[in-house]
Amino acid sequence: MADQSYFIDLFLHLDAHLSEITNEYGLLTYLLLFAIIFCETGLVITAFLPGDSLIFATGALAASGSFNLLTLLIVLCLAAIAGDTVNYHIGHFLGNRVTNRENMRFIKKKQLDRTHLFFEKYGVKTIIVARFIPIIRTFAPFVAGIGTMPYSIFISYNIIGGVLWVTSFLFGGYFFGNLLVVKDNFSFLILGVVLVSLLSGIIAYIQSKRDPKGM
Repeated sequence: MADQSYFIDLFLHLDAHLSEITNEYGLLTYLLLFAIIFCETGLVITAFLPGDSLIFATGALAASGSFNLLTLLIVLCLAAIAGDTVNYHIGHFLGNRVTNRENMRFIKKKQLDRTHLFFEKYGVKTIIVARFIPIIRTFAPFVAGIGTMPYSIFISYNIIGGVLWVTSFLFGGYFFGNLLVVKDNFSFLILGVVLVSLLSGIIAYIQSKRDPKGM
């Protein structure tokens, strides 16, 4: 229960905790943010890590002077692009050893199947579209690596998607972070961002169940 209370407090007061970490560790905070976004996009076993909400929160905190906006932009874009790149190569390395098994220890077949449906609908643009959908975001580069997508094509869409994703949430947080009503209700705003992110994933899942071929 103590651990649950800690994570709930960390989530609801993300702004305060990030400020505390920044004050204590300084530039090392950027390394921590890089690591979180890298793992969230680069490792299918850490798809649960915060992505959208963390980028949005750092953007809002940059508006208050806690972070340098340009440094955040560079660090988070590099983390997102590097994460997808590593994920692609892991998928390429594992290949059919994953697709021929119903479930691996940390990889569920249904998540792979959902991601395949996105590729059937959006093609290579899935690498961009998936950036804005939790869970699918992490599995898309992995599935691209398993499949036949050439790396030369993947890396182009990876860069475009990574920059669009980070820029959208970072500058969104920076813009809204300057509003007084947001500063007074920061925790509720982050909660809203998380709920919207989860909702998009839920909607995609429901659509895949209703029309698995046309999703």
